Amino acid sequence: MTTTSKKTILSLFVIAAALMWPAAAAKKPNILWIVGENFSNDLGCYGQKNTATPNLDALAKAGIRYTNAFATSPVCAPSRSCFMLGMYQGTTDTHHMRSHRDDDFKLPPGIRPLTHRLKGAGYFTANITHLGKEVMGTGKLDLNFVNEGKLYDTAQWDELRANQPFFAQINLPEAEYDIYDRKSAEKERVLWVGEEWHPKVATEKNVTPPPYYPDHPVTRREWARYLNSISGADVRIGKILSRLKEDGVDDDTVVIFFSDNGRLTARGIHWPFDQGLRVPLIVRDAKNFPVLTAKEKPGIVSDRVVSLIDLTATTLAIAGISRPNGMQSRIFLGAQADPPRTFAFAARDRIDETIVRMRSVHGSQYHYIRNFTPGAGFETLNRYKEKCFLVKPLMRRLKAEGKLSGPPLELMKPFPEEMLFDTKNDPHEIRNLAASANPEHRAALRQLRAALDTWMVESGDRGHIPEPPGVVAPFLKEMHDWFGTPDWVKKE
Repeated sequence: MTTTSKKTILSLFVIAAALMWPAAAAKKPNILWIVGENFSNDLGCYGQKNTATPNLDALAKAGIRYTNAFATSPVCAPSRSCFMLGMYQGTTDTHHMRSHRDDDFKLPPGIRPLTHRLKGAGYFTANITHLGKEVMGTGKLDLNFVNEGKLYDTAQWDELRANQPFFAQINLPEAEYDIYDRKSAEKERVLWVGEEWHPKVATEKNVTPPPYYPDHPVTRREWARYLNSISGADVRIGKILSRLKEDGVDDDTVVIFFSDNGRLTARGIHWPFDQGLRVPLIVRDAKNFPVLTAKEKPGIVSDRVVSLIDLTATTLAIAGISRPNGMQSRIFLGAQADPPRTFAFAARDRIDETIVRMRSVHGSQYHYIRNFTPGAGFETLNRYKEKCFLVKPLMRRLKAEGKLSGPPLELMKPFPEEMLFDTKNDPHEIRNLAASANPEHRAALRQLRAALDTWMVESGDRGHIPEPPGVVAPFLKEMHDWFGTPDWVKKE
């Protein structure tokens, strides 16, 4: 071979290598969302007693655990609509529970589901129901938009390894009532999903429910079932994390664990109190595709204020995708992280047949809630909660018998227009400081009032626009057929 030929071959090799290099450099991490249903930061690693969460505790040691993470809604569909779009639900008209399911609603121009953006960047997308032959996820969407086309490529875990990079979401069944046979009205008591096999770490005898509930056997049993459902969720998560390793993709996968909204308890879900909004959030890096900075070391605990809306932009950043102009989501980790939030905002609007409008803003310590529905409160009728959450009818009965006092009795009063809580010193939010003369409390009230007013204007909050009566009326029948109507309502 001549010298010229050798040089030609060498040149071709260099050119070929250069052409191949961008493809190699373009490799991206897999991203796995593990989404819990309806629980707050009630894991062992957050200090909750009587739960067994070894897998999540280990995930936290290998990653970052956030202590000030909040949903934008205390119920699933508006919350999920928000973090699927990176836009507040009040901005996109997806703020009412299970709305726009049978009309011609389309998302505003330029607003697209997260999975469409990931798909456009080469990601294979999955909403996992099966881990091999075992049912592992619910496949839940529960989005308040249904006309945007196909959102995921598969529901099967077994397709992931051959289709990298992937974005996979697994929606756990816990914590949830077993209500989707739509026969709840016929049952004396509605079981929790997985109640028969969940680890019985919590029992009626060893738990201490929050002080805004009466100390009663029913309260303790239901609180124990809630905690045990979290232990059950951890069992599932252990299987998911083991499968990542078995498939050889663990080191290529960023894992993000969170819950879609707060506790599945009477004062939790549906209400924008702290434990209806505060959620666990754990992020573990991918060894082969690190996205965290040197300061974000494994095992650290962050008190940064994070909103679940920020999952969208953060996931895009991990995937190497630029955040679209106008997106309200922020990046909360990595080299591209935005400045930390000062506030996390949330909204409660119509849920099922129950029309109550409330708004919320969390700072790092204080939490402000504004009630726009005079007379609304914990006792307001919601058939799902009356049937499934046994603490609620219990408290009605005890109140009628004159057996409630203290925080449980206070909870039975209509909500005031304003509530201010010091979540650091009063984590159960039983002392409303809105009328406090303390200068620090007055300053916090003024700051959070102004922040909420500004956010409602800047986000174009549509909560003040009532739904037509014809939209709401079908929910009355649906909820009656599904859960029944309490006798006290029929007597009125």
